[in-house]
Amino acid sequence: MIKKLLLCLALGLCILPGARADEGMWLVHNINKALQRNMRARGLKLKAREIYNEEAGSLSDAIVSLGFYCTGSMISDEGLMITNHHCAFSQVAGLSVPGHNYLEDGYWAASRADEIPLKGEKVYFLRRVVDVTDEVHALTDSLIAAGANHGSRRISFLMEGRYERSTGLSASLASMWAGEKYYMSLYQVYSDVRLVGAPPVTVAAFGGDTDNWEWPQHKADFAIYRIYTAPDGSDAAYSPDNVPLRPVRHLKVSEKGYKEGSYAMVMGYPGHTSRYASAAEIDHTVNVERPVSNRLRAAQMAIIRKWMDADPSVRMKYSDAFFSLSNVAEMQEGEVDCVRRFGVIDGRRSYERSAMQAYSGLLDTLDAEYAAIRDIERQKVYYRETLIRGVTLSRTLLRMGSAEGKGERQRAVLLQGLRETDPRVEKELLAYSVAEFMSNVDSSFFKPIHKRMALLFGTDYAAMADWLWSGSCFAQFGKMPEEEIAAAFEGPIADDRMYCYIRELGITEFNNAETHIADLPTLRRRYVRAKYAVQTAAGVPVYPDANSTMRITYGRVCKLEPFDAVTCSCNSTAAGLREKYNPALYDYAYPDSFRAVLPPSDFPVNFLTDNDITGGNSGSPVLNARGELIGLAFDGNKESLAGDFESVDGYNKCVCVDIRYILWILRNYAHVDYLLKEIGN
Repeated sequence: MIKKLLLCLALGLCILPGARADEGMWLVHNINKALQRNMRARGLKLKAREIYNEEAGSLSDAIVSLGFYCTGSMISDEGLMITNHHCAFSQVAGLSVPGHNYLEDGYWAASRADEIPLKGEKVYFLRRVVDVTDEVHALTDSLIAAGANHGSRRISFLMEGRYERSTGLSASLASMWAGEKYYMSLYQVYSDVRLVGAPPVTVAAFGGDTDNWEWPQHKADFAIYRIYTAPDGSDAAYSPDNVPLRPVRHLKVSEKGYKEGSYAMVMGYPGHTSRYASAAEIDHTVNVERPVSNRLRAAQMAIIRKWMDADPSVRMKYSDAFFSLSNVAEMQEGEVDCVRRFGVIDGRRSYERSAMQAYSGLLDTLDAEYAAIRDIERQKVYYRETLIRGVTLSRTLLRMGSAEGKGERQRAVLLQGLRETDPRVEKELLAYSVAEFMSNVDSSFFKPIHKRMALLFGTDYAAMADWLWSGSCFAQFGKMPEEEIAAAFEGPIADDRMYCYIRELGITEFNNAETHIADLPTLRRRYVRAKYAVQTAAGVPVYPDANSTMRITYGRVCKLEPFDAVTCSCNSTAAGLREKYNPALYDYAYPDSFRAVLPPSDFPVNFLTDNDITGGNSGSPVLNARGELIGLAFDGNKESLAGDFESVDGYNKCVCVDIRYILWILRNYAHVDYLLKEIGN
């Protein structure tokens, strides 16, 4: 039996995650000798302690998380931090008003006095990582013995509180491999973050949705912040008395460039992957959930795009929401295509049959239980994408519900929602969402208001939407001044028809229905731990799924061969800025002021590496063999979009903006010489 199992393990090595040298989002605090040898074989000139070192300054001290949704890096000893423009998009859009449209026009602080405080922004510096596996297991055992709640949230709450009290740092507990390991990350947090500069969105996101996930691209996807502290260096809320942060380490910026084959590595905070997912789970995601969500998002995007193209005021209000919606939609559509193109499901099943024979019972159960919940899962997707996310103003109603009994707070939330949306867009989104929800969700899930709608209007979904709108606090939206509508709101919000429509039914109804059929969370954890056991028994280097902890990925600058007989260069140039320019198309129209100072046609703009990244890596520094900054990661290519489940060798690429293009814009377009001097260029 042992010989047979070892043979199966050997047969499965070629498709085990971690088997290829450049694949992997490796834990930055755990660079072992084998991993370091591989990195040095690729060209790394640094030692592991120069990358992560709790006793002295290292590269990891220059890397920050922006609220665990993006990554940034320090580029001066006076608090300058650089990230992607699309990471700053929400902040820049929120600062934009008629007459000061920083999104469309860009913004450059002439001095530190002109830097704009960013409400709610926080940055996290990793200071230490502790293996707390034994502590977590001991705590869990003690809670079980006491008959107390020992769920993951309770464990995290208790463990994080323990470490925050003992260290004075912010603590975050992360489970790896479904509980095989637990690590506590300790962070220094700063909350006075200010906008220093950002190019116009048509420069930063040149090519727009059309070029998203494509290659070549020609984006200046960067923004610059400055982090401030209290005079004693501690965290402090915004104050004019605060001083620029003196970071432990900042990155050296290199204008020496790269060539095809040059070493490149990325450090950052990738958010989520599912590379330990079973074939049954991938099949379910791609063939049950995604077809529904992709169709709904495409229709919602078409509605918003139509109004954005027709009215600049709508574009200003919806740019941020549309960007987020389109980015996810394109990613998930590409994910379906790539999973099918590269045979990811069949490959995973083949691996399971060869390497996981000892777990055949678990695999059969997963197949059966995923099949059993298909109908409920489809309906859950309809609920999530229509009732909850289908109308922008739904979030306003839910926030008002949370503030019930606080009239002034409710009115402030309502006014904000009205100012940030347009009644024409919202009414059309509502009509579409109502039709999809009422016609696709089983009536057994309906609550009183949904039953009443069906009784009153049958299948006249447009009439249903009109009835909801007319019975909501938005009824006069577009007919009366927004301030008057908000001031007139008396409540209670429970009397609002739209609120009842979205609030009476909760996700727990669907989850409870699923639980009666299957216990998938437990099965998933068993599968992950089984796969981890198979890998470690085979001696394969393993990395855990991304979970917003700091990781490092290494590789090289490389070309792309997306299809037979098609070869794409490893970098794009300013020639593409000229070739693609079209003032009649928003995605390809940049300001005349930028057009007048375009760099030479052979000037480098974007480049490709084979670094292994995912969402959360946006803004991550791309470093050369000496740990110097040569660019920022901002996108992947469409051929990489199976990457949540599988890194496909030869196709997974990281799209980066060249630091030389960023410096050129600062020097020749923004004319912020004081920043260049501070950065050292």
